Amino acid sequence: MPPPFPDAPRLRNAAATRQAMLHAARRHFARESYESVGLREIARDAGADPALVSRYFGSKEHLFQEALRGDKKKMLDDVSREDLPAHLAALIIDDSASCEVTAANLDRVMILLRSASSPKASEIVRAALHEDMLGPIARIIGGEDAELRAALCLAILMGNGTVRSALALDAACDGDPEVFRARLIRLFAVALAD
Repeated sequence: MPPPFPDAPRLRNAAATRQAMLHAARRHFARESYESVGLREIARDAGADPALVSRYFGSKEHLFQEALRGDKKKMLDDVSREDLPAHLAALIIDDSASCEVTAANLDRVMILLRSASSPKASEIVRAALHEDMLGPIARIIGGEDAELRAALCLAILMGNGTVRSALALDAACDGDPEVFRARLIRLFAVALAD
């Protein structure tokens, strides 16, 4: 159906356009490698001029970084050591979170997996992993080998993201979510233990 006033100028909303570009970028980066994603496709999916991508983000690298990082609130803000296993499990499966939040968390995992081997994106991926996950988990748990234990948790998150999102294995996707969550919590607790 054509717009009601095809000759009328389109209302401009920079914030909405920027958000639409970020949303489109997340979809593309979650499904394709960094090198395979084109700015024209992102702009097209966002309903925007490709020149606006550079205007709002400066470069493909900066757009990728923002798409990967998500919102400004850190995933591990205000999480105690005791609550950490359940919190990490909730990043993968959480009935109290909206489907969009859970999908966004899985999309971030897929973005990491698809672009980790990219010469241009790998530095951004490593920096984001350290700043958003490894560093905060290590600070929360403290003690010797905290970074190793944090890396084990990251491996569990990445593995689950692969199994649930990329492979969509029935056992991981269609089983009882409470059983799956309880097992994840126990798995994270073991990985975090001194």
